[in-house]
Amino acid sequence: MPSFDEVLKEAGEFGRFQKRVFFLLCQTGVTFSFLFASVVFLGQAPGNYWCRIPGAAELSKRCDWSLEEEQNFTLLPLRLANGSASGQCERLDISWDSSTSCASPLAHSPNVSTGSPRLTACQGSWVYHQPRLSIVSEYNLVCGHSWMLDLSQAILNLGFLAGAFTLGYAADRYGRILIYLLSCLGDGICGIIVAFAPNFTVFLIFRFLQGVFAKGTWMTCYVIVTEIVGSSQRIIGIVIQIFFTLGIMILPGIAYLVPTWQGIQLAISLPNFLFLVYYWFVPESPRWLLTRKKGEKALKIMHDIAKHNGKYLSPHYSEITVSNAEVSNPSFLDLVRTPQMRRNTLILMYAWFTSALIYQGLVMRLGIVGGNLYLDFFISGAVELPAALLILVTIDRFGRRLPFAISNFVAGIACLITAFLPEDIPWFKTTVATLGRLGITIAFEIVYLVNSELYPTILRNFGVSLCSSLCDLGGIIAPFLLFRLAAVWLELPLIIFSILAVVCGILVMLLPETKGISLPETVEDVEQLSSPYGKCGKKRKHQDTNSYI
Repeated sequence: MPSFDEVLKEAGEFGRFQKRVFFLLCQTGVTFSFLFASVVFLGQAPGNYWCRIPGAAELSKRCDWSLEEEQNFTLLPLRLANGSASGQCERLDISWDSSTSCASPLAHSPNVSTGSPRLTACQGSWVYHQPRLSIVSEYNLVCGHSWMLDLSQAILNLGFLAGAFTLGYAADRYGRILIYLLSCLGDGICGIIVAFAPNFTVFLIFRFLQGVFAKGTWMTCYVIVTEIVGSSQRIIGIVIQIFFTLGIMILPGIAYLVPTWQGIQLAISLPNFLFLVYYWFVPESPRWLLTRKKGEKALKIMHDIAKHNGKYLSPHYSEITVSNAEVSNPSFLDLVRTPQMRRNTLILMYAWFTSALIYQGLVMRLGIVGGNLYLDFFISGAVELPAALLILVTIDRFGRRLPFAISNFVAGIACLITAFLPEDIPWFKTTVATLGRLGITIAFEIVYLVNSELYPTILRNFGVSLCSSLCDLGGIIAPFLLFRLAAVWLELPLIIFSILAVVCGILVMLLPETKGISLPETVEDVEQLSSPYGKCGKKRKHQDTNSYI
């Protein structure tokens, strides 16, 4: 019986059919990046706000005050008594009622007229000039509650983490396309509920669930694309990262055109419903069907692929083999039970964690250049485009492992140099730091490809999901690591980033090279990838052809 890769080669490894599926699924990268970075615009700090005195709303209505007049009555005596007081997190310890004069509301207030007013902390009565601008003004995430904005992003990352485990497992057990479609549906529904959440608790609950489903769409679409193309075309997984970057560049345009956070939330969530039409255009992964003993369905899909690609599939292909792959319910033990699987898993988990931690840390450290949030965010996304282009240029020539290691070394060395550059040459310091970001972006994108190529079909989705869950953990830790260490010494985080990146570069050199090799279908296939040489010292042959690799 022919192997799946032999049949795929005859049906077309990257023909019209795969290009269509690839383009459709790439759109998932755009919408996932919307959610990933949306907190920047959903959580914009309100420009002008102050704490309202109890009874001020009623008095302002009775006296027909404008917001500016109410603000002056509220803040002027506060600032005269304490020049450093902003009136945002504290207010005068008074209250107004129906007996308060419109002309002199503070005339009979104790201690105010003497110039030594008593102050009290604000407790939920804030006035915003743009009340619907962001979730900060919607749910009063200011002053003592400002940490809740960070919590909202941490909750999203926890959702990504939960989605990696649960939906990654489900996709290996119940099918790639089924879980993809259900995830798109859940992503869209939860996004709508987030936009109309009546309180912050509901907002957090459904933001978490949206993170769960979004991770399901992102990881599953990546695996589907990887499994339907030939071994020589699997670098198209890198191109999906370009669509992620395009999403980062499009997001500020959406935020600029849509003035409210609810509108932004709907704009980034509703496109998920469009992906449901993929039910008619994207088939189940034939590799997965073969591992679940559904050879007839897999063969039918292969005939459809050949037809769309203008190829002819030989009629003697009545059955396809996947190297005796056994059906099983994957677990973490399957990923660490054998020596090479264990080594791959531990190194990849560390690579995911390090890439996410350094990437997000460098982005936060560089901050926003200038004062235009929308333009600066667009430029910060454009910086990432060369990463994918460099990968596409080098990965076929030098393989996966060497660019993976070098990019980590570049990131580590750039971070180390940046830490010791003097402050009087900021342009050079920023340039070197940007080089570090480019290096870690390349590493971040390569780990996606390498991760999917180092696991057998029956464990691939689960393995990618589990290892990439360390990415979410790194994203949660990054802001705390950055700001706490920076309080000790501003450049200390860069030293930590440098050490992490260099260690990662050394470790990935221990991974097997996967350039030009068919996707492993069993654990035994993975164990044979441990070295380019067999036990007798002979070079291992390409699984699809008679040429050597």
